[in-house]
Amino acid sequence: MHTASSPPVKLGKISYLNVLPIYYPLESGNVRNDFEIVSGPPARLNELMAGGELDISAASSFEYARNHEKYLLVPDLAIGSQGPVQSVLLISRLPLQELERTKVLVSSQTHTSAALLQLLLKERLGLSPVYRIGNISREMEASPSPPAFLAIGDEALRYRNLPDYPYTLDLGQAWLEWTGLPFIFGVWIINKDALQHKRSALIRACAQLWEGKQWGMNRIPFFSAFISQQGILNQQEVASYFQGLVYAFKDREQKGLRCFFEFLARAGAIDSAPDLNFFEPGSE
Repeated sequence: MHTASSPPVKLGKISYLNVLPIYYPLESGNVRNDFEIVSGPPARLNELMAGGELDISAASSFEYARNHEKYLLVPDLAIGSQGPVQSVLLISRLPLQELERTKVLVSSQTHTSAALLQLLLKERLGLSPVYRIGNISREMEASPSPPAFLAIGDEALRYRNLPDYPYTLDLGQAWLEWTGLPFIFGVWIINKDALQHKRSALIRACAQLWEGKQWGMNRIPFFSAFISQQGILNQQEVASYFQGLVYAFKDREQKGLRCFFEFLARAGAIDSAPDLNFFEPGSE
């Protein structure tokens, strides 16, 4: 759809199942679009966005908090949970109360979930483990495997029922119990620099993302069958997983994200809680 004089919009895609309903219709051609899609884990997409190598991307909420002056948020598009998220889990051999000063391995792929875990354990449960960043899959194959670890995305879905690790904390559920609000793990952000020369294309990009989201939300049974064929989860488990996810970014979701930012600021993880500044497509 783009031409030599109109370069494609570079769109970052988190390589996790939870964004499949939004990206599948774009990649399959069910929703026409102008995107050049770049896939990667959240930390890698954060780097590409911060470096100006992507125009628009799914990104961790923590990345927006840390570099909000560079970005605008895409309205009504986020990834979060209203209760159990199932794919962001603290998984432990020990009861959680015994994790004080115990090593907890944290995936190197996450900033938001790591920050949320530290808040929940410190502020909610009064615990201060020793956090260590590493590769979850590699260390789970090593001996000895870690006493506890934070897994996100497909790794969490794979490791959540290990018999040697009977204790789990679902961070989405724990946040809801603590605050009564949804938790927003990821947002879609627009690089402000890209607006200078791609404003019209980014207006179309937002419309295409919204159309993709609508297409996907209307076909969750299709995705449940599609993903179950990959063997990680059965069809019922996939349906349950998607049922717990939130893709809206309206008042309650925004309130949940502001609450998270305020906790981060009080904990000294960020300088101050940023405003939520949205892109306003308006008219071209």
